[in-house]
Amino acid sequence: MRVCVFGAGYIGLVTAACFADLGHTVAVRDINPGTVAALRAGRTPLYEPGLAELLAGNTERLSFTLDAGEALRHADVAYVCVDTPPTAAGDADLSRVFAVVDSLRGASHLKAVVVKSTVPVGTGAQVRTALDAAGLRHVAYAANPEFTAEGSAVANFLHPDRVVVGTGDEVAATCVSELHKGVDAPVVVMDVASAEMVKLTANALLATKISFVNEIANVCGLVGADVVEVARAVGMDHRLGPHFLEAGIGWGGSCFPKDSLALKQMAGNSGYTPQLLSAVIEVNDLQRRRAVQRLKTALGGLAGARVAVLGVTFKPGTDDMREAPSTVVAARLLAEGAEVRYWDPVAVPADAHPWSSCTRMATPAAAADGADAAIVVTQWPQLLDVDWAAVRPAMRRPVLLDGRNLLDPGTMVRLGFSYMAVGRAAYEQL
Repeated sequence: MRVCVFGAGYIGLVTAACFADLGHTVAVRDINPGTVAALRAGRTPLYEPGLAELLAGNTERLSFTLDAGEALRHADVAYVCVDTPPTAAGDADLSRVFAVVDSLRGASHLKAVVVKSTVPVGTGAQVRTALDAAGLRHVAYAANPEFTAEGSAVANFLHPDRVVVGTGDEVAATCVSELHKGVDAPVVVMDVASAEMVKLTANALLATKISFVNEIANVCGLVGADVVEVARAVGMDHRLGPHFLEAGIGWGGSCFPKDSLALKQMAGNSGYTPQLLSAVIEVNDLQRRRAVQRLKTALGGLAGARVAVLGVTFKPGTDDMREAPSTVVAARLLAEGAEVRYWDPVAVPADAHPWSSCTRMATPAAAADGADAAIVVTQWPQLLDVDWAAVRPAMRRPVLLDGRNLLDPGTMVRLGFSYMAVGRAAYEQL
């Protein structure tokens, strides 16, 4: 099929590359000239494992443009993959979605319009109304929410648990199903509102699991238990599973914070107060602040202290800094008067507060050199290969807060670190 993808961000670019790999012809339209120029030159403007190889291997089926008309010229299906950031009120900003819909005027040859962006329940009905007003009443509509995780997005797209299609139109259902031929997963067709709710619900539930295990970790630290052992045994229960039961300093990224808040706001706008979801968000916000407070206690104050922040992306395997816990950690450290040095293997934070007041270092060892404390914020596997025996004497004070329970506690203690873990009572706790 011939597909036009609006948006060359994480979701749009992965969607386009994977559709091309499945044999479809894909035109990608983005409004950022730099992004389009990079893609035309064969450069991938974002870090996502496997994406560059997929783009390079399908150049004959991929094109990139700033012009909506050019992208739509031969398309059978238009995919909307633009971002929907939160507004000041916490609702999803749908301006980019409707800007795309407006650009479809005159594209009467389209068979279907599909929204992959994460949107509030009810958006599909609004888009349908807008399409009708644009003279596209005959064009089918569907919601096709994405369930890809940054760092494994390509694999998630090509090997998903399910493909969800929200539509009441057989043409749209057929189009989306045909586009995914070659993907070994069930296609689940439902009404539009339910499909929109599936994405918000899935992310809210995953965020709940993380906040819950962090609550348990805080209790474990007080009662003498080890959250790693607790989570391991709990995760063996087939009713619960082991995923998203790793204690740490909380979740971030483009999805969990935005979608949890959007669901909370949507519920509130409908007259319902989501108490559990509100608590999930609050626990997550407090977790990274607890980490800074623990460092403050361990050092007897942070004013004048040098702290190494190890890993700044919201998770390993991506260069995405959106809602990264490290940003809160760095900002709080600076507010307490600390000097912050940081390391990350791929991310280059924007030149804005707090990162404009921090110093980027080339290696974890360089970041920790002369530091009073170091904090592991992102569980990059490279941190497992650090020569910690050499790092220990290079630090001014060997305080190490493992915010992801990544390192082996026994080893770090034997090396002479004042080691702190999350929810492991044998060691000092957050």
